[in-house]
Amino acid sequence: MRASAAPTLISCTCIALLPAAAGADDKFGIDEYHALTLVSGIAASPDGAYVAYTASTADLEADAWFDAVWLQPAEGGEPLRMSAPASNTSAPQWSPDGRYLAVLSDRKDETAQVWLYDRRGGDAQQVTDLPQGVDQFEWAPDSSQLLLLAEDPTPDDLAEEPPKNPRPWVIDRLQFKEDYVGYLDRYRAHVHVIDLASRETRQVTFGDYEDSEPAWAPDSRRIAFVSNRTDDPDSNRNTDIWVVDTGKPDAAPTRVTSAETSEAAPSWSPDGRRIVCTSTAPGILPIYALPRLAVVDTGTGALSAVAALDEIQVFSPRFTADGTAILAITEDRGGQDLIRVDAKSGAVQSLVDGEDVVTEFTTDAEGDIFVLVSRPDLPAEIFSAGDGELRQLGHVNAALLDGLKLATVEKHAYSSADGTALETFIVTPPGARQGRRLPALLYIHGGPQAQFDYRFNSDAQLLASRGFLVVMPNPRGSFGYGQDFAAAIYRDWGGIDYQDVVAAVDFAVAEGWADPERLAVYGWSYGGMMTNHVITKTDRFDAAITGASATLYVANYGHDQYQRWWEEELGLPWLAENRGNWERISPFYSLDKVVTPTLVVGGEDDWNVPILNSEQLYIALKRRGIPTQLVVYPNEGHILSVPSYERDLYERYFDWLGTWVSAVR
Repeated sequence: MRASAAPTLISCTCIALLPAAAGADDKFGIDEYHALTLVSGIAASPDGAYVAYTASTADLEADAWFDAVWLQPAEGGEPLRMSAPASNTSAPQWSPDGRYLAVLSDRKDETAQVWLYDRRGGDAQQVTDLPQGVDQFEWAPDSSQLLLLAEDPTPDDLAEEPPKNPRPWVIDRLQFKEDYVGYLDRYRAHVHVIDLASRETRQVTFGDYEDSEPAWAPDSRRIAFVSNRTDDPDSNRNTDIWVVDTGKPDAAPTRVTSAETSEAAPSWSPDGRRIVCTSTAPGILPIYALPRLAVVDTGTGALSAVAALDEIQVFSPRFTADGTAILAITEDRGGQDLIRVDAKSGAVQSLVDGEDVVTEFTTDAEGDIFVLVSRPDLPAEIFSAGDGELRQLGHVNAALLDGLKLATVEKHAYSSADGTALETFIVTPPGARQGRRLPALLYIHGGPQAQFDYRFNSDAQLLASRGFLVVMPNPRGSFGYGQDFAAAIYRDWGGIDYQDVVAAVDFAVAEGWADPERLAVYGWSYGGMMTNHVITKTDRFDAAITGASATLYVANYGHDQYQRWWEEELGLPWLAENRGNWERISPFYSLDKVVTPTLVVGGEDDWNVPILNSEQLYIALKRRGIPTQLVVYPNEGHILSVPSYERDLYERYFDWLGTWVSAVR
């Protein structure tokens, strides 16, 4: 299943591997991973002098990851730290007049509030004081207000003293769980506005609806936002773009889009007459529908998709400052590119592509573009993207990576058993001798709505530095290869996607790179679920590691956060006509065929793919006498985020692969 966001590079996987050879201090190891600075949340100042960003680093003494805000001079040079130590500060945004830098910080208490840095000097000043904290904010174009996205406060949020024991959860919703949140009641996220002069905050959207992705119009009055305001929002995915006029007291939001599809990510044109957004195509199962680029006329509600991008997934669209074009990020065939779309003709121009993976972009008042780019040998860094050329500004990991021998990454085409054309990344250990077969690990991505691409992958680098050839395919079900490709696994998990991932191993063997007698398989989340399918269908792998996975899918219904997905894909499980759907794709009913030594791992508090799945897999293998271990990390959700747990996980992987693969010749 889909992995939740996390502050580390291991959002889909965590891998620790075989020991490096003696004296191999020039290899990328666990210590180097924990020494990385992870850059995100870039924001260019209006004058283009600085790019603010969030830096996430591991504090091994505190055993936690911390966020801090820094400034990167656009002319190059050393970055400047803005935020105070021993706090989490993130999401920097400049005021449009360039006077202030706003951030989210918990420096006063455990709730995130908006703080302001004045460019004229002085310490940051707290602006908001919502008892429930602020989830998101955005400057009004006139710099006089901020919009805030915040959950409704609970009685506990408003209490002067925290209760001795938590209140019971009283639930009457269909969607009643979410990983890293817990049980869901009727407290929803809504939009607020704060006037900076008076510091008066007022709520502008209300009701039993979840509002998200708010965005100011150029007039600093209207706010577009995303919401599902159907009669039963928990039963469908029909999100629309709505607009509320904050200049009219108690104004009701106006629905702008009206299709029974999912619209999201709104951003206004400079003249306020259009909104660019993403929109899914009608008639496609929602969970496999690609978010396409579309433009909405705010007067008529007419929505037009960009035909040239009909089969391309789009992220973060926004108009250029002059309104003549749209900038966006696309996920396409193992790449993640920055594109420019002509607002009139729809013509598409690629600005940054190839092995440069664009994860974010930002512009200054003049339209100069800055991007966050990752490469196979480079964790994400800030670049300027003027005149079609990239110029690296940030070098936060340069000293760490200098002198390290990293694995090489190449993308290759291959075919599945039925002749379908596919792609896989092959990660080759540094210093590998040409013509020598290597132990190989099939690494399956999560999602399945995801893809492997050219970005720096710390997991693959760790594995390759210990001598493994890492095979990273994009099987059917992956995004980035068109709508039919993404939806091809509908009700067929462990079918054609299994064929596709093992065909990648066949390809690596046929090319003379992989040793067929030394193979392992690994995945996390959906990748773990596919790993479970692999070990029930073949005995060719010497070891398996399955993280946050599932085996008996019906056990998840009503226990995990995916009740709607399960119903859309497989149907209600208690109806006789649907039982075959559930049983056919559940590896649980084939566990009698497993012979592969399998390490089973997960987080205690994972409500994305609950730990009960790992427990069931472990006990079945244990009862059958298959070498196995179950490792459960306390208080962790779907993705591990405690450095000591990450290290422990790596070392256990190290032991498992060393025991079952390295000795095979």
